[in-house]
Amino acid sequence: MKTPYLTTLIVSICLYPALSSGEEASPPNIILMMADDMGWSDIGCFGSEIATPNIDRIAGEGIRFSHFYNNAKCTTTRASLLTGIYPRNGGKGIELLNANMITLGEALGDSGYATGMSGKWHNGSKAPHRPFDRGFQKSYGLWDGCSNFFDPNQPDPKFKGGKTRFFGEDDQRITEFPEGFYTTEAFTDHAIETIKAQVKSGQPFFHYLAYTAPHYPLHAKPEDIAKYAGRYDAGWDVLRKERRNRQIKEGIIDPAQYPESGPNPNNTPWEEIPAEERAWEASRMEVYAAMVDNMDQNIGRLLTTLEELEVDKNTLIIFISDNGGCPEEPGGRQIDKKVGPGDHYAHCGPNWAYAQNTPLARYKSHTHEGGVATPMVVRWPNGIKAGSVSDQAGHIIDFMPTFLDLAGGEYPQSRAGQPIIQEEGISLLPVLNGEAEAIDRPAPLFWHWAKNRAVLDGSWKLVWESKGKKEWELYNLNLDRSETKNVAAKQASKVKQMREKWEAWAALTGVAY
Repeated sequence: MKTPYLTTLIVSICLYPALSSGEEASPPNIILMMADDMGWSDIGCFGSEIATPNIDRIAGEGIRFSHFYNNAKCTTTRASLLTGIYPRNGGKGIELLNANMITLGEALGDSGYATGMSGKWHNGSKAPHRPFDRGFQKSYGLWDGCSNFFDPNQPDPKFKGGKTRFFGEDDQRITEFPEGFYTTEAFTDHAIETIKAQVKSGQPFFHYLAYTAPHYPLHAKPEDIAKYAGRYDAGWDVLRKERRNRQIKEGIIDPAQYPESGPNPNNTPWEEIPAEERAWEASRMEVYAAMVDNMDQNIGRLLTTLEELEVDKNTLIIFISDNGGCPEEPGGRQIDKKVGPGDHYAHCGPNWAYAQNTPLARYKSHTHEGGVATPMVVRWPNGIKAGSVSDQAGHIIDFMPTFLDLAGGEYPQSRAGQPIIQEEGISLLPVLNGEAEAIDRPAPLFWHWAKNRAVLDGSWKLVWESKGKKEWELYNLNLDRSETKNVAAKQASKVKQMREKWEAWAALTGVAY
């Protein structure tokens, strides 16, 4: 691979386990897991009250990244995660996958890995954009957006007239689901079955496990919901305060760097909600918590499988979210409907989403930290020191170069005669294996969604809110990760410099603004 960290790669190979038979050690297996619409503080190791012992175990036995980023929106995040490049805009809008992009499935398959994908794809449900068209040897799940968790063939009421999402296994569409079906469990079942079969082949494996939980509709099992009965009766304002206090007490955040951000402009104080509606409001968060809890239970099943297969020590596991907590309320608030069962299309709304992102500002679709920051935990017993914490600025575009470093593979100049857009991320392997505490990024990080914009250059972050004052805001994240003190008026030259960088990037990627 053409990367400045090749020397580190050679050194790090020595960290791979020496086999007792004296055989040459193999590169690690890789599992990339992603939650859908989960907030920055929704897992225990980031300050949550939700029970996530298995995700917390990954963090405790590996490394927790506090400054990792996504693209603020499900589709663009998935495109960048798979390709290692920022989304490109074509004549018909965002081009998620095209012929001049290579996916992780293709790149790692070319590097000798067995590949698999389970869960939400959302990068195209027609040829040549399906997972099995783009390098995943085994695939199962939703090829487009989210769906009913108990019966994915139910029409999606989010769309006028209803729309049935495309659920498939490899090249076959699935339209009937058994009694007791639940997507979170089904995705995990497929991942486990695929990994078991691929371990037998003797190849290293790469599996992309993209959960739809806790994305709306809010559907959960009764036994999981029961765990959280009454837990959220005090409301979203109290929850955000509780989480921030827990984050400070447990050393997850430094209050000097994360000042109290106050209420979100779009939030309603809990006390202003009519008393007769509060129980319904609390039930939305109870079901949401149950969905995160169930996802964690299934991650525990996967961890147990790796141990049973005796591949857990040399398997790199990553867990992230595709964007911040979701403020969307398609169809509006229907307080006459019970939240949880599969006959109602429910959602959390902006009030709970703001608490889910404690202590950050905003949420999904926005380019403030609450929209673009993701919790990330990584475990690799043979290569990562347990209990590590990193403030390294990382982004989903970094997975491609990092995974190819781990695989000993090369990023191609072309594939099937088609020139390939070159990767835009950096390898984080030196941070993972402890060779470096931090890596200087050669270029800033950029964002754009729904005319919201941002650029992160070192500790400085420039943000444009399309529905706000329509002017650039500037924050020093080393002093103000909560983005409470806009210093743009005092740093006009810095604003100009960073704005010009964003505009150059927008021209490169075809962003219309």
